[in-house]
Amino acid sequence: MKFIAGISSTALLCLLSFHTTSQQSNSVSAFVANNVNNNIILPSNNAITNAMMRHSTSLNMADSIKITMPALSSTMKEGRVVSWLKQEGDEIEAGEAIMVVESDKADMDVEAFEDGYLAKILTGEGETAEVGAVVALVATSEEDIAVVAAGGGDEAAPAASEPVAAAPAAEAPASAAAPDFDFSQLDMPALSSTMKEGKVVSWLKGEGDSVEAGEAIMVVESDKADMDVEAFEDGYIAAIITGEGETANVGSPVALIAANEADIPALQAYAATLSGAPAPSAPAAAAPTAAAPVAKAAPKAAAAANPAASAGGRVVASPLAKKLAEEIGVDITTVVGTGPGGRITAGDVQSASSGGGAAPAKKAAAPSKPSWTPAPGVIAATPTARALAKKAKLDLASITGTGEFGRVTADDVKIATGEKKATRKAAAPGAPAVVEMPEGLVPFTGMQRAVSNNMEATLGCPVFRASREIEMDAFNACYQSVKPKGVTVSALLAKAVAKAIEKHPIINSSFRPEGTFFNKDINIAMAVSIDGGLITPVLKYANERDVLELGENWKELVGKAKSGTLSPDEYNSGTFVISNMGMFGVSQFDAILPAGLGGILAVAATQEHIVPDKQAVLGMKKISKMTVTLTCDHRQIYGSDAAFFLKTLNDVMNNPQQLL
Repeated sequence: MKFIAGISSTALLCLLSFHTTSQQSNSVSAFVANNVNNNIILPSNNAITNAMMRHSTSLNMADSIKITMPALSSTMKEGRVVSWLKQEGDEIEAGEAIMVVESDKADMDVEAFEDGYLAKILTGEGETAEVGAVVALVATSEEDIAVVAAGGGDEAAPAASEPVAAAPAAEAPASAAAPDFDFSQLDMPALSSTMKEGKVVSWLKGEGDSVEAGEAIMVVESDKADMDVEAFEDGYIAAIITGEGETANVGSPVALIAANEADIPALQAYAATLSGAPAPSAPAAAAPTAAAPVAKAAPKAAAAANPAASAGGRVVASPLAKKLAEEIGVDITTVVGTGPGGRITAGDVQSASSGGGAAPAKKAAAPSKPSWTPAPGVIAATPTARALAKKAKLDLASITGTGEFGRVTADDVKIATGEKKATRKAAAPGAPAVVEMPEGLVPFTGMQRAVSNNMEATLGCPVFRASREIEMDAFNACYQSVKPKGVTVSALLAKAVAKAIEKHPIINSSFRPEGTFFNKDINIAMAVSIDGGLITPVLKYANERDVLELGENWKELVGKAKSGTLSPDEYNSGTFVISNMGMFGVSQFDAILPAGLGGILAVAATQEHIVPDKQAVLGMKKISKMTVTLTCDHRQIYGSDAAFFLKTLNDVMNNPQQLL
C-alpha cells in the first residue's frame, strides 16, 4: 500500500479529486476506523479544505509545500521516520517515494504529491511525529530552497495540535447512535485521481464471513478499470450497505466490519440507519407464562417467518441461499436463518423446501373469466379511456380493446395516439425468433465516461488531415517472414512509424502556450477496443527496440488491457498514436486527435488495385495498397510537415528490411 505525503487519511479521498495525473492501483485498502471508544472528532469541511491546500509562507512570498505525517492505518496516532529516501536540496517528482514510515501495522513508503525540491527535513530518521505533524518542507523552485529552509523551524508543530471544532450538529444527518463496541466502516475508496463514485462489481465475501487483513473482499469499478479492494484489519463482515451493481460516492460507507462475531446483529441494525432502510425490530417480549397455551396455538408459519422480513427490513441471506431459493421456488422471506445473526444459509433453504421450514411458494390459480357481451351500440371502455379518447378526438369504435370483456383501456387509447408503444405479440410457433433490441438509457461505465470527457477536450484544438496511399506488397512480405516469430502487424507498423518520426521530430511534438514542446522519446500508443471502452497501450522507445521485443511487449500489453490491469504509465505515456481499423475492412477513416498530442495516424485496410505496368504481359499488374490519414495539431505542425512525414513513411514501408 502507498500513501500520499502530507495528507491525513481523513482528507485523502477529498484531495484525490484535485489531482490531474491519473493513478491506478490493483489493490486498495479501504477500511476507515469507526471505533466509538476512541472518541474521534472529525474535522469540519473548512478544516479538511485547509489541510489540502498548498501552504504559502510569508518568507519573501516563497511557495512551500508541507509534508505531514500521514495516517497509514485506522488506529495510527503517530509514526516514526525509518529513513529518508531524499536529502535536503534533492529534486522530487510527484509519485516518487521520499521516505519510509513505520506505523503500528508495517513499514510503508510515502510518496510525494507534487514536484519540487526538498528544502527542510523537520523530523529526522528514527524520530517520531504525531499524525498530521509537519515532517518536511518542499520548495516549488530551486531558488526558494534557502528561503523555505530558513523558516522551517516554525513549521515543526504538529498540524493537528490545535483542536478541530466538530461540524455543527444541525448539519449531521439524522441516524442512530453508533454501537459502543469496536467495529470498522468500509468506505468506497478513490481508485483514481478522477474518480467521484464507484460501482460494486461483486462482493468476494458475504455477510457473516470472516476477513483477514490484506484479503480481497470486493471488486469495484472505477473510471479506469475493475480493481480488488483489500481489508485492512481482521474481523467479520456484519452488514453490506451497497449491494452488487449499486453505486456509491467516494467516501460513502459500503459495509460494516465487526471486530467480534457476537456484535454482527447489532451492527446490522445500525447499518439499516446508514443505508436508509428500516432497522430490524427487536424480538417481541416473551408472553406471560399464563398465556403460553394460547401462544402455542398460533400457526407455526408465523413463528418461522424471517425476523428481518417480518419487520419490513431486508432479508439477510448468503448469495448461494438466494440463488437456491429462486431456483427451487422457495419464498426466502419465510425461511428461518440459522447462520450468524439469523443469516439464511443454503442449508436453511434446502430444509425449507423439504418440509422442514416454509413451504415452497405456489403460483395463484388464474381466475375464471366470466363471459359478457355489451348491448348493441354500446362500446365497452373504462371511464379513463373515454376521457382520453375524447381529449384526443378519437372514435372509441376504431380502437380494439384489450381489457376485461374486451373493454378499451387507457393504455389502448395511449397506444392509438402514439403516447405508448404497443406490446409486441409472441412469435408464432416455428417462426424465427424475434431479435430483442436494446432500449432506453444505459449509464456510462467509468471507462466510457473517461473516453467521452477526453473526446470533448479535443474540441478546442485546430486540426487538419492529410491522406496518402501506401503500397503494401513489400511490407506484407516482411510481415510473413517475422510472423512465425510472434511479431504482429501492430508491432511492425509501430516500428515503421517510429522510424519515420525519427526524420520528422515535429510530428512527435505537442503544443504549449509558450511554443512547441519536443518529446525526446518516441512512444507509440495504439488504440485497443475492449469490452466497455477504449484504451491506448504504449510501446515505449519504439524506434530503438528490436521488432521481436516490440512484438512480445505488445502481446503483454494487450493482455493487460483486456484484463484491466494496465498501469497508468502503460497507457498514458504515448507521444504519438496509431488507430488501426484495417482488420475490420474499413477503407478509409479519420481519427480524433487526443488532447496534448501533436498527431494521430488512422490506418485503413489493405486493398488490391490494378495499375498499369509496361513490363506486364497485358500491360497491367495487381498490387496491394493501404490508405493512411494523419491528423495533426495545426498550431505547431503544418501541411508540409505532414506531407513529408507521409512520404518518409511510404519509403520505410516499401523498404521494410530496415525494420528488422
